[in-house]
Amino acid sequence: MDNDDHLSSFAGLPALEYYSGLPVADPAAVAWRLSWGGMWTGGCPCSTCEEDRRRRPEIAGRTCGMDLEGFVTEWGDRATTLIISDGDDDAPDYERIIEAITRMPRLRALFLGDVMDREAQISWVHQADVTPVLAAAPNLEHLQVRGSEGLEFTGLRHEKLRRLVFEGGGLPAGVARGVGASDLPALEHLELWLGTEHYGGSATIVDDLTAVLAGARLPALTYLGLRNAELADEVAAAVASAPVVATLQDLDLSLGILSDDGAQALLAGQPLTHLKSLNLTHNYLSDDIAAWLEESLPGVEVNTTDRQTPDEDGDRYISVSE
Repeated sequence: MDNDDHLSSFAGLPALEYYSGLPVADPAAVAWRLSWGGMWTGGCPCSTCEEDRRRRPEIAGRTCGMDLEGFVTEWGDRATTLIISDGDDDAPDYERIIEAITRMPRLRALFLGDVMDREAQISWVHQADVTPVLAAAPNLEHLQVRGSEGLEFTGLRHEKLRRLVFEGGGLPAGVARGVGASDLPALEHLELWLGTEHYGGSATIVDDLTAVLAGARLPALTYLGLRNAELADEVAAAVASAPVVATLQDLDLSLGILSDDGAQALLAGQPLTHLKSLNLTHNYLSDDIAAWLEESLPGVEVNTTDRQTPDEDGDRYISVSE
């Protein structure tokens, strides 16, 4: 994944760095980014803020920082989308964030951990227990969390969440179990980056993902992404008989180390012809197996591009680890 810069957009809205006291035509039409700490006088040196300053001369000389109190006072009653750029050194101050979002009645989308590579590799981004954050925002529809160092999610019931994404180099087992234990009746999109054990990816199929694959608590799910997985072949074999697949439109097993064995196990299971798309990008498939997949699912958009080759020692690597 290329995260050389901050997000340019989120939840369908353009991202805009918050600077206090500046007029904005429609605060609900942008994804507000709050950068932690206000560390740089005269402005943040990141390329996003430099571009902001070229486009917006009115912010010259101002310091970009995470003035949550100022932001909530100014736009909290109108803002719908929030990006938190923090987690490079320590977990975000969730107590402070929770207090802020309880005063944002229109908040619908929240991104936690918009940290660039130059600040911290994705597996070094710090998080904590995000369950209280989600619990504090009963109207939230989209939660996306980057980074898995210290990440926890114990599970809950949330009536309105439609999209949940945990991205990182290794998903802790407790997070996978927490998702499986959650009642999410409106959830349509679930994306878990399983990663590698070298970066905390401890989730396993039998012990931790069984409830997710059963799908009983996810009645509205149409997209399932079990991505960036070192155990991609095991995932494919499990998905082949997973009840949750029956309701899906889109199945995403991309960014991992899927081999011919995994692909054959996937096709040997339940029919997948009802899917709209099957994403297997970044894989270790042979040309013959990739062609067979596409021929076997003629009505499905099958993507087997970005095929990789094992190194000289036969090792395969996920797309996103450090």
